[in-house]
This record gives sequence, C-alpha cells and structure tokens, in this order.
Amino acid sequence: MPAITLPDGSVRQFDAPVTGTDVAAAIGPGLARAALAMKLDGKEVDLSTPIGQDASVVFITRRDPEALELIRHDAAHVLAEAVQALYPGTQVTIGPSIENGFYYDFARNDPFTPEDFPAIEAKMREIVGRGEKFVREEIDRDAAIAFFQDRGEKYKAQLIQDLPGTETISLYKQGDWLDLCRGPHMRSTADVGTAFKLMKVAGAYWRGDHRNAMLSRIYGTAWRDQKELDAYLHQLEEAERRDHRKIGKEMDLFHIQEEAVGSIFWHPKGWKLYRTVEAYMRRRLDANGYQEVKTPQLVDRSLWEKSGHWDNYRQNMFITQVQDEDKFLALKPMNCPCHIQIFRQGMRSYRELPLRMAEFGSCHRYEPSGALHGIMRVRAFTQDDAHIFCTEEQIAPETARFITLLSQIYADFGFPDFRIKFSDRPEARIGSDDLWDHAEASLREACAIAGVAYELNPGEGAFYGPKLEFVLRDAIGRDWQCGTLQVDPNLPERLDAEYVGEDGARHRPMMLHRAILGSFERFLGILIEQYAGRFPLWLAPVQAVVATIVADADDYAREVAAAFARAGLAVETDLSNQKINAKVREHSLAHVPVLAVVGRKEAESRTVALRRLGSQAQEVLSLDEAVARLASEATPPDLKSGNVA
Repeated sequence: MPAITLPDGSVRQFDAPVTGTDVAAAIGPGLARAALAMKLDGKEVDLSTPIGQDASVVFITRRDPEALELIRHDAAHVLAEAVQALYPGTQVTIGPSIENGFYYDFARNDPFTPEDFPAIEAKMREIVGRGEKFVREEIDRDAAIAFFQDRGEKYKAQLIQDLPGTETISLYKQGDWLDLCRGPHMRSTADVGTAFKLMKVAGAYWRGDHRNAMLSRIYGTAWRDQKELDAYLHQLEEAERRDHRKIGKEMDLFHIQEEAVGSIFWHPKGWKLYRTVEAYMRRRLDANGYQEVKTPQLVDRSLWEKSGHWDNYRQNMFITQVQDEDKFLALKPMNCPCHIQIFRQGMRSYRELPLRMAEFGSCHRYEPSGALHGIMRVRAFTQDDAHIFCTEEQIAPETARFITLLSQIYADFGFPDFRIKFSDRPEARIGSDDLWDHAEASLREACAIAGVAYELNPGEGAFYGPKLEFVLRDAIGRDWQCGTLQVDPNLPERLDAEYVGEDGARHRPMMLHRAILGSFERFLGILIEQYAGRFPLWLAPVQAVVATIVADADDYAREVAAAFARAGLAVETDLSNQKINAKVREHSLAHVPVLAVVGRKEAESRTVALRRLGSQAQEVLSLDEAVARLASEATPPDLKSGNVA
C-alpha cells in the first residue's frame, strides 16, 4: 500500500490506492480546499491521478508559481468552449498557456475582432461560474481520430494522426464540452477564477506554415486574482506610454525603415546618447584593466567551422560568397573567435594572465522579420563584448571582479538590483561531457566564492559553455536579461590557444566570455523605457534649452548657452517668437530635462530661471550658480569626486 512522502519529509501511509484529492483531505480540510494539482515524483498531474505505490507528492496551491500556468491553461479551455458555444461550426486547433497569458487558434470563415470580446468574456464567466469538473479520459488513437472527424474537427484529428505511435491519447471533459489535451488541469473551471481578460486577435497559419490555412488567434491574460490582473494591465499601459519607438520619435533619436530591415538610423541626438553610454563604458573598462581591440567584420567560413559556429549557429549568420575567389565569408555574429586570433599572435606567458580583451564589436545575426522590435531586437548591433583569458585558478576571482564591475555599472544606470540565472549545458553543444562537468563545477565554485546566489536555468547554456545570466528589473516590473558570463573550455581547444605556464609547459587557457549591457541598441531601448525618456542629466542628449521670453533677451540667451557649453553641457537655444508657454510645451514633449528661461529681467540681473521637466516650479539662480549646478548634475557617475572606478 502506498507511502506518500510530503515536502517536509513526513510520510503518510494508506491502506489502499489513493488520489491526490484523498491525500490532501487526509492532511486537512484547508489543504483539501486549496490544492489545485500536484507534483507526483516531480511530474505535474491532476489531483484525481491514482497513486498505487510509494511516491513523493507536492501540492500546488493558488499561491504557488506553478499555479499561474495551470490557470492560463485552463482558461484557454474555457475560452474554446465559450467560442464554440457562441459561434457554432468554429473548429478549435491548439491553445497553450504562454508568458503572462494564453491563446487559442480557431478555424472559421470570419476572423474574430475585439468587438466579439465582451460576449466571449461573459460566456467564459458563465462557464467558470458553473464550476464544471475537469475529467480526464484516455482513448484509443483510431477512436479519437474518428470521434473528432465525426464532429467536423479536422484539425484535432490531424493532431492525433501526427502524434507518435507511443503517445497516450487523452481527452479532458468539462461538463458536456471536451478537448484533446495532455493535461494536467485543476479541479474544475471554477479554479480559473474571473481575473482574466481577452487582449487581442491576430492571424496565425496552421502550424506556423504560410502554405497552410490562416486561423484566427485570440490572446488572453489570466491571473490569480483581480489585484494581479489590474497590476498587469497597468504595466501594459505604462509599457505603451514608455514605448521606446514612440519616445525615440518624440526625442528625434533614431528611425528604422524597410530598406535596412533590422538596422538603425541614428539621428544626431540618438547618437549623442549612444556615444555617452559608450564613453562611460570605455572609462569603466579602462579602469578595470581591459585592453580594447577591433576585429574584422567579414571572416572566412574556415574559422567559423573550427570554432563550431558553422555547424551550430549558421542559421543565424549572414553569409556571402566571393565569386572570383570561390570562398564563403560570414559577417561575424559574435567576436570570440576573432579575439582568440589576437591571443594566438606570439607565445603568451602565464604572467600575462588574466588577459582581459574588450571590443565594442559590431555583429550581425539573422532574426526573422516578425521577431524584430524597434531597437530592442535587431539584426545589426554592437556588443560591449570582452573575453578574459585566464587559468582555472583565476576563474573565481575574475568572476567576483566582473560581478563587482557589473553591479557598479547597473547601479549607475538606475538598476540597483538584479538576479542571476545559472544556465547549464544545452542539448546541442560542442565538447566532451568531462569538459562540461569541469566548466559547470568551476562556475558554481566561482559563484560560491563570489558570494552570489543564482537560480537554475536548465539547458540554456551556450553551445560552448555554461553561463551566468544577469537579469534587470525595470521601473514597471519587467525583467530584462542583459549581462552574461560564460565559462568556455572548448573554443581555446578548438582554435589552439596556448600559453606557457610557470612549469615551462604549454597549457590551454580558460576563456570567460562576458558582457554587461549585452547590445548597446537593446540596452538603450531599455534605458529609454526605464526613464520614459526623462533621462538623468548625464545621459540626456540635450541637457538644457535656453529659451527667451522676449526678443530683447536673445543676446543674453546666447551668452547663457555659451557658458553652459563651456561647462560641457549639451545645450540648445530657442529664440523663436513663440510664447513661452508654447516653448515649455514643445521642449517638454521632447523630454528636455532643463529649460533655462531668460527675459529682460534675467538679462539685467544676469540670472536664469531653471524649469525642470515635469515640474511647474521655477528656480531663479545667478548665471554662475546655474552653470555650476547643472555641470555638477551632468557629470557621469564614474567621474564624480570620490567615486572609485
């Protein structure tokens, strides 16, 4: 008879086979009410799953992270039932849970529109209110195909036909409605709750193939309670308000056009922002012992074959053929193989290690056009890339040193907190298991010595080594993975990098791939949205505009602007004949952080009235005091007095 081991290590004995529902009830009425599903020996299953032998059980309640995926999965089923009830003849296809929600693809002659949402949501609430139990039923493959074909559900029948012969075919009923599904599900439709909302519709080809029929996809979001839903909807509103594409246009920073898909046209103000960030990063790297290099854009395929990129990454590379030389070249998608070529020039000594080699490397990677997103997801980008060649003993101190540097940089950009994910070996990789074992152990040891905690991100390492991923959280609660540190024992081996050790013998260096911003383009997009365009003064591409109230103050305005410029401020003048309120509005929309207003009175007293973005208040200062204050505010954090790089 089964002995059930619970998370606290306690064991419950039962005289006969039981279900999760039975076990929860035996523990107590509170758990019986709260449990939605369970993990049976680590696998998520329905509470109704029979347990006939010894097993470990972990119950999933609404407050557990796993509950969200269950809620969204079940919400997709409720959506599908509601649609078929309201629109007879509609075929259901697939409906998975996704990040922050779910979707379902439907086959019907007329695509859905947002105007259909109120009726569908009302029907969904009715289904939730009925609290129909989810009941699993396993069925013979041929019987299942015939069942769906008889119902006119050709897509479901095709799904079953294409499943492996060993696959168990299961259906889930909720009242009179049922669907093909592996599960698991919660207890009933009531567990979905009412904290859901339909968000948008889109076209989607059956199985993502443009040769197949176009389906109508309905996206929704679902949460544990109304508070979580409201917070998410507020986040979406904020994200729309902060959209870097919209703000980039308002500030005249950049544009993108069809003739250069996935590449950015930087305007003068946008390039000023870019160069400010680049100069800051260069100072930080110089102060931390990095040597900057520059490597070619086009490299022969032979190097990419040796490095393993040709076999493991070619689908993401732009490749060109040199006709008269009968050879293939690739635009580099990353800088690491080229940095090893520099390391290999001449014989290196252990005394040179660690050698920190940095490059603001321009890279190109193929991204499908549908995946491109402003400057966040592009095909042409620049990495703040670096590679640290070191001994095994230096991995831990170099990791700690890198995390200290990364922490300082993120804090300066307004991200004081971040979390770390440990990504171990992926299925597609190079190198032996022994090398991977050693690399992963070294990185874990380095984290321990550096005193940093991490969460495991299984199977997401690079094809050549495990990595740490550094995840920022922005002002509205979104996560962004930016920095990485990868331990790589494979590329130095494949590309024959060596150094002479203290023992006089030749050794392979370990190679740490590391980036802090990731790509400049994406990080700048994150910064624009983090600050909603209201940059701290040191980052703002235009730091101040000197605006006149009357034309009599034009000469003084030019004098003020010249004084600001001599102090290193990025300044413009507005001597137009617009009224001052119109000027304030115009420069506020352009997200200029400081408006220095001057009129006859200011010219006579040699003062300026400073007006900050987002504030109605003005502060009148002498010209010298205004220059000193703004110059101090505009000093980058790493250059402020007392700041140690």
